[in-house]
Amino acid sequence: MSRMQLSEREGLELWRRAVTASVRSDAPDLTARQQAILMTIALMPGPHTVRGLAEQLNIAKPAVTRALDALERLDFIKRVRDEADLRNIFLERRPAGMTYLRRFAGLVLAASSGKDQEAAASSKARKASAA
Repeated sequence: MSRMQLSEREGLELWRRAVTASVRSDAPDLTARQQAILMTIALMPGPHTVRGLAEQLNIAKPAVTRALDALERLDFIKRVRDEADLRNIFLERRPAGMTYLRRFAGLVLAASSGKDQEAAASSKARKASAA
């Protein structure tokens, strides 16, 4: 599989288009920290803990906890007590979180292929004809 080489500007433009499509959708508006934590839990082998995420992402444990609280309210992650050591709490991905990530991945892919611009133009045309 060959990799597409992007310039810094092209990479930022791709990210901008995907994020713009995301904020236009009905998806929750996650912070960059929340997205990074959710992607880490979803894509990296576990088990995941607050301490482990803090170390892996090089951020403070209280910041991880606040982000996890928000993700748990959205039912994107779940805290599960370790049956072998009840002091440990593991973090697991939930179907709603995976759905969010799949949709976001679709937005990134659409942005990389230019389909996001086609969809935006089509949406603008529908709004204009309805007025």
